[in-house]
Amino acid sequence: MDVVVTVEQRFCGTPDGKVWTQTTFPYSFWKRYSEVFDNVRVLARVQPVESVPSDWKSADGEGVSFIWIPYYIGPWQYLLRSRQVKHTVRNAVASKDAVILRVSSQIATCLQPYLYKKGHPYAVEVVADPYDVFAPGSIKHPLRPYFRWTSWSQLKQECAKAVAAAYVTKDALQRRYPCPNHQAGISDVVLPEWAIVNQPRSKLKEKRTLNLIFVGTLAQLYKAPDILISAVDKCVEKGLDIKLTIVGDGQYRKELEAQAARLIDKDRVCFLGQLPSGDAVRTELDRADLFILPSHQEGLPRAMVEAMARGLPCIGSTVGGIPELLSSEDMVLPNDAIGLASKICEIVTDPERMNQMSIRNLETAKGYTDEKLHGLRNGFYRYVREQTELFLKQKN
Repeated sequence: MDVVVTVEQRFCGTPDGKVWTQTTFPYSFWKRYSEVFDNVRVLARVQPVESVPSDWKSADGEGVSFIWIPYYIGPWQYLLRSRQVKHTVRNAVASKDAVILRVSSQIATCLQPYLYKKGHPYAVEVVADPYDVFAPGSIKHPLRPYFRWTSWSQLKQECAKAVAAAYVTKDALQRRYPCPNHQAGISDVVLPEWAIVNQPRSKLKEKRTLNLIFVGTLAQLYKAPDILISAVDKCVEKGLDIKLTIVGDGQYRKELEAQAARLIDKDRVCFLGQLPSGDAVRTELDRADLFILPSHQEGLPRAMVEAMARGLPCIGSTVGGIPELLSSEDMVLPNDAIGLASKICEIVTDPERMNQMSIRNLETAKGYTDEKLHGLRNGFYRYVREQTELFLKQKN
């Protein structure tokens, strides 16, 4: 049995038919599904290009192929191409296919009503919360409140009608988007054992400049880098000797660079841009003293888990799956630069606390190895396959 998987991520496709990704969702990610299914067909937006940089990763390969959805970015381009998109999406699923929708996703929202009308079973993998994605301050768009309500209600419906749902959180997304049928909490973040350091950070003994780090997209503001820059400015005003490194790129980078230049000494904020995932990011994490992710929304943040695996103390906001990773005293409310600045000052001036955070975070990260998650994930996929086979048997 084959499986069709929808994903909101955008890819690039070269004239030879190959599909490429800069960082996330490489071929190895999709091979997970092929442990249970015969072939994997990924339904995603693919932008035709002549070539890609040499450090990009292949997304397709043996047993994994892509169905290219007409490329669009944003709601207006989608509206212009919606007829083509819907035609492609609805013709992607054969009657004998299993279907898994990675949600929330406009592509999944196009496909789900068609599947439900046909009585074709589908499962969902809930990886993000659109109610928080479209929270005030996270996205600048005049229709943000409308998008927030519609995407929230669509996801609730998609989960309610699914034969099974896997969530990247242990509890947070389950409470907001329940599935009355089979449910499983399975992290989407899987760490290779060699990515986890052997020892926690040593206690800081001498006074020096402390390095803070943020890793996340700058394509939108839902990771709240603007809030972090404001908080760092307030910390510097209080006399704290800190520097901030921002890893990530996107349309808001120039605006954020201007904000940093306006508020803080330019030598205190460094924008590194997009780095290849893996060693390059881990090198920056190892140079840092404190990881900060004050997001407006999260599922379970991969960047934070990877930072914890390097023994880094972390500060996060009280959204999505972050409370499942950090203790309450290491979190702040979203959209609160003053509260974040206070938390930074509180933590970096307490070496003993930073050491305890490192110990605790490293232990938590050990729960995200493939050894821990492999059985849960395959058990979920087997259940989806069994439900699809049952549907086909009853249909015949």
